[in-house]
Amino acid sequence: MSGKRTHLTTIDAVLFDMDGTLVNSDAAVERAWMAWAGEFSVDPAAVLAIAHGTSALHTIRQLLPQADAATVAAAAARQLALQYDDLADVVALRGAEELLGLLRRCGLPWAVVTGADAPLAKARLSAAGIRAPVLLTVDDVTAGKPDPEGYLLAARQLGVNIARCLVVEDAEAGVAAGRAAGAMVAALKGVPADLAIQDLGDLARQLPGLAEVVR
Repeated sequence: MSGKRTHLTTIDAVLFDMDGTLVNSDAAVERAWMAWAGEFSVDPAAVLAIAHGTSALHTIRQLLPQADAATVAAAAARQLALQYDDLADVVALRGAEELLGLLRRCGLPWAVVTGADAPLAKARLSAAGIRAPVLLTVDDVTAGKPDPEGYLLAARQLGVNIARCLVVEDAEAGVAAGRAAGAMVAALKGVPADLAIQDLGDLARQLPGLAEVVR
C-alpha cells in the first residue's frame, strides 16, 4: 500500500455532502424511499441498495429503466415530496458544530453540494441548525453525483482551485464525484477515500496538522 503525506493546511476550501455527512437524515431518507417503493411497486431492498448518495432522479432512472422521461420526472418529484415534511429526527451529525466553528475561525470557505433539491436541502439544513454560505443542489447542475459537476461548480463559486479543496462525503458516488473533480476526499462510514474519518470532529482535529493519505 503506497501513501502520500499531505498537508491539510494547504486546503483552501471544504466542500461537504449534506445527507449522512453534515446532517443525520438517514432515517428520514429511508422512510421516504420505503414509502415510494410501496407506491411504485419496486422492491424496497433494491431501492435502498442504490439510493444513498445520489439524486432521486439518478436513482429512479436506474430503478425504472423502461420508463420515459416524464414518468421518471414525476416519480422523482413524488419521492422528494415524501421527504419535505419529514424532519422530526433530522439533526446535525456529531462533530459538525466543532468543524464548522473551526472553519469560521480560520476563515476557510465552505460549501454544501447535495443531490437534494433546493427546498429539501434548505429544510434539512435549517432543521439541523446549519447555514451554508454556498449551497448547490440538484437544481444547479445538469448531472448529479458521481458526476463531478457539482463540486467543480462549488469551487468556482468559492473562487478556489478544486485541486486545493477537501471534499467530505459518506457515499461511494460522492467520493467518485470528488475524485473526478480533482479534489482530495475525506469519507465517513468506512467508505474508501483519500482520508478516512470517524466523524466530523475527527476531521476538525486533523485539519491543523498532517495526515497520511492513501491514494
